[in-house]
Amino acid sequence: MRAVVLHEYGGPDKLKYEVVPDPVAGRGEVLVRVVATSINPIDYKMRSGEAKQHFPLELPAIIGRDLSGIVREVGERVSGFAPGDKVMGFATKTYAELVVVKATDLALVPEKLDPVHAAALPLVALTGEQLITRGTKIQSGQTVLVSGAVGGVGRSAVWAAKKAGAIVIAGVRKSQLQEAETLKADHIVALDDSAAMEKIGFLDAVADAVGGQTANKLLAKVKPGGVFASVLGPPTDAKLHPTVRVEAVKAVPDAKTLRTLAEDLVAGRFAIPIDRMVPLAEAGEAQAAAAKGGIGKILLLA
Repeated sequence: MRAVVLHEYGGPDKLKYEVVPDPVAGRGEVLVRVVATSINPIDYKMRSGEAKQHFPLELPAIIGRDLSGIVREVGERVSGFAPGDKVMGFATKTYAELVVVKATDLALVPEKLDPVHAAALPLVALTGEQLITRGTKIQSGQTVLVSGAVGGVGRSAVWAAKKAGAIVIAGVRKSQLQEAETLKADHIVALDDSAAMEKIGFLDAVADAVGGQTANKLLAKVKPGGVFASVLGPPTDAKLHPTVRVEAVKAVPDAKTLRTLAEDLVAGRFAIPIDRMVPLAEAGEAQAAAAKGGIGKILLLA
């Protein structure tokens, strides 16, 4: 098969499209012919070496976490999947034509969801959902602010919080206020507007997908006994707010929830914008574009 291989940490040019051995499905695993994968920030952070403390790679390596494809083979003791099934999942080594995935991490793609578009979902949708359900544990009637709300993780978190019955404030930049109107949040606030930030009252929770100084400012808005959950680790001011519970969230595979989120997306309850689709061979250029920010998902077609 062909895959995008990283031989050494560095810039996008370090990603090489080359021939590598086909993977083989073992017990409890499924071999998937990749239709598409997508680019996430963790991908280029792993490529550059920025994330190697928490996500070390054994080089040469194939990166990538999102997967949408068609089942080619099933290993021993696998039930629920058969060759030809359209599947999606939160996996590893997905910048490739073939990927081996634990059967328990795979979900069937809903009939009305384009299998290519399904590749945009796994990482951001599960991260956003788990930021709410495992991080904030927000309850019906409570108020949560989601920072970075127009990003893929943020959009998923807004929907998960609304689904839980929470009062949701979408935190965005001033330039994103109009775009944020589509999120169906209860309120919208520009986090880069100091006057708007001052008006935010005490919150039951913050679901953070931004980090930095914005995270510190939002941490100060959480009421005693409240929760600050983040996908970017604890804010630097965490020790100054001992009455706030700080939760670091790292997404894990959850096939059942992924399927439900995909059905919600098909029903129009939330959306993950797709900016462009490019060949897998152009992964380096696509990562460079994604790293500049401000755009929707970039899908890599295998």
